[in-house]
Amino acid sequence: MTTQAESRPAAASGTIALGGDLPVHRLGYGAMQITGPGVWGDPKDPDEAVRLLRRAVELGITFIDTADSYGPFVSETLIRQALHPYAEDLVIATKGGLTRPGPGDWLPVGRPEYLRQQLELSLRHLGVDRIDLYQLHRIDPKVPLADQLGELALLQEEGKIRHIGVSEVNRAQLEQARKIVDIASVQNLYNLANRSAEDVLDYAAANDIAFIPWFPMATGELARPGGPLDTFARDDASPSQLALAWLLRRSPVIVPIPGTSSVAHLEENTAAATIELTDDEFDALSAVSSPAPEKTGGRRFRLPKLTRG
Repeated sequence: MTTQAESRPAAASGTIALGGDLPVHRLGYGAMQITGPGVWGDPKDPDEAVRLLRRAVELGITFIDTADSYGPFVSETLIRQALHPYAEDLVIATKGGLTRPGPGDWLPVGRPEYLRQQLELSLRHLGVDRIDLYQLHRIDPKVPLADQLGELALLQEEGKIRHIGVSEVNRAQLEQARKIVDIASVQNLYNLANRSAEDVLDYAAANDIAFIPWFPMATGELARPGGPLDTFARDDASPSQLALAWLLRRSPVIVPIPGTSSVAHLEENTAAATIELTDDEFDALSAVSSPAPEKTGGRRFRLPKLTRG
């Protein structure tokens, strides 16, 4: 007999209520890698991307994170093609506030009229009347934060956004954001090898804010032969699965969103929800970290190198 842990392993990650009223399984899926190289254009095999998205739901994933800038709009369109009409327990979160000058290139734009336009386009591309979780993809340093979040608050009042989140902020910015509007989530670069956002995570945990780590499986030197992840790897847990298991145990507000373009890799990632670390394993992994990358502010930036399955 097939157990739920075998058929819907994401359920083993536990549940968090986004914004206090939107329950999702804590292990989600990040839909950036179902686009073309440089997160630009269509994927090589759109049919495979559709199959992957449907498989994610079969595995018990109830939280999918995307953005208008992934493609641009390619990821959102594929999600609609694969999953619309959406299951009642499926939450599709998206983001706005980054423009795409070209492949691998990203630039923050937070003018209110631009954010409103992008929200309306996301509604159309996803085929919904309201975005359950809409996140400011980056703070635009050229525009007052009150204007950026204020526009999202207006869209929320209009019934087009359910909950608002922010992405790649420091603690002071998160505190400032909360003075403008209720913040349901914060999405920062955070993983076992880079824990520079530790103070933001602790603040989020203390204030019941979901913390969504992007690039959650970056392991770097930790996975080298003889390194911590290699040492603790076992038949039922690869280094990347250990990295995800560590995140899930690190805090109950963490919602990892590992991304991939491979169904086999998706299944491997989701199985991490069923892995239980011993106290010794968790403590040993918690004792290691690496320096944070340089902050980009309002400049153009490029994402860390992605492992594409």
